[in-house]
Amino acid sequence: MPLVIGVDSSTQSVKVEVRDLETGAVLGSGRGVHPPTTPPRSEQDPSAWWSAFVDAIGAAFSGATGAADSSRRVDVAAISVGGQQHGMVVLDDVGEVIRPAKLWNDTESASQASTLVDAIGAQSWADTTGSVPVAAFTVTKLAWLRDHEPANFARVRMTLLPHDWLTFRLTGEYTTDRGDASGTGYWSPVTGAWTIGLLNLVDGDRDWPTQLPRILGPNESAGTLSPEIADLLGLPRTVVVGPGTGDNMAAALGIGLGPGDVAISLGTSGTVYAVADAPTADVSGCVAGFADATGHFLPLVCTLNAMRVSDLAIRLLGVDHREFEDLVLSVPLGSGGLSLLPYLDGERTPNRPDATGMLAGLRSTTSRADFARASVEGVACGLLDGLDALRAAGVRDDGRVFLVGGGAKSAAYRQTFADLLQRPIVVPASDEHVATGAAVQAAVVLSGGVDRFATVASRWGLGGGTEVRPDASAEAAADVRHRYALIRG
Repeated sequence: MPLVIGVDSSTQSVKVEVRDLETGAVLGSGRGVHPPTTPPRSEQDPSAWWSAFVDAIGAAFSGATGAADSSRRVDVAAISVGGQQHGMVVLDDVGEVIRPAKLWNDTESASQASTLVDAIGAQSWADTTGSVPVAAFTVTKLAWLRDHEPANFARVRMTLLPHDWLTFRLTGEYTTDRGDASGTGYWSPVTGAWTIGLLNLVDGDRDWPTQLPRILGPNESAGTLSPEIADLLGLPRTVVVGPGTGDNMAAALGIGLGPGDVAISLGTSGTVYAVADAPTADVSGCVAGFADATGHFLPLVCTLNAMRVSDLAIRLLGVDHREFEDLVLSVPLGSGGLSLLPYLDGERTPNRPDATGMLAGLRSTTSRADFARASVEGVACGLLDGLDALRAAGVRDDGRVFLVGGGAKSAAYRQTFADLLQRPIVVPASDEHVATGAAVQAAVVLSGGVDRFATVASRWGLGGGTEVRPDASAEAAADVRHRYALIRG
């Protein structure tokens, strides 16, 4: 039976899933670690992604699961890569990486973002790209490179996103997809093409059309594995490579997200997004008007500070994760009046790259448990502000609410989101949604588009999970949201 491989190349690691094409059963999985980064400068050498990917492929076929030993490599028919959005990978005229990749959470280009917005105004950016650029966006990182490393900027002959670079390593082709392209700051959701006029704000003398990857459609293949890479990985040379996409777009595929559904993702960053039939254009910059990987749109709000806030609270309290969970759940919603503004490393939404965190409502009766719970409620309130922004942009949210990402494993976060939303949330059974979504894409591309994304998701049984219902009052939830809004300003 043919197999497909889905890849999740995130900030922290690369994860690989090997799935049966027909049933979607996971037959093998593997993981490789990426070097850690610390904003405001957050950079990684792409060669580290490749090394981690090769390790993960090897682990997936190690036979550890008893179903995908090395003999099954010959059955692999397609592969696709989901990757961290926005980053900047610049190549020279022979395809070599010029410098370490700047990642999405690198905020050194904040001043360039402001300059670019001022050049034509926030409304023009929103109307043209669906988003107002902040430091995360690739276009601002190109401007930073121009200003701070002019010699390297002069050498650039191709600009790729992280998933594009991994696809390039697999195929030798410069390609991207509309989903990840929509996070660059120079792609139009209206025309579905690069907006060269915006790149001319960075450098008006450069031949940009020759220095950008080809944008593939949702069902298009980037090609097949190059012979040398196929031999290196021990895979057939006939393996079809999908277009790949951004991590949030892949995660939407991995949980079968449909119109009206909302996903809240808790990882290094926090995101809230929904599938929409038409592009959005939010001049405030809160909502990024992304495309998805299916031909629809994926308006999204991103916060820089999610699970790192809990990590800080765990370290300061001197507890482990289980003790932290117990502390949070030992006190009711509201944290005894304590509120935490979780802008530990600046913030993307709202756009405050130089901000820091803040505690408000300290009393002589404040407990360790109150502090633990406040750290969770602060993260949740920031993302629910994002959901409010999606609604204000005209995005439907009358379907299911999914909680995904590493933080979705936390009982404290699950209950807190259900309580603050005052509606049930669904926690999918699997927690590897990006790799799963990439595998879904690989299956669709392998079929030549005969299989639709929803068809594969249904056949594989994606979209189910555990339902968590609220057990706090609407009044308590409203009080927490109000106090958080006051300290956020």
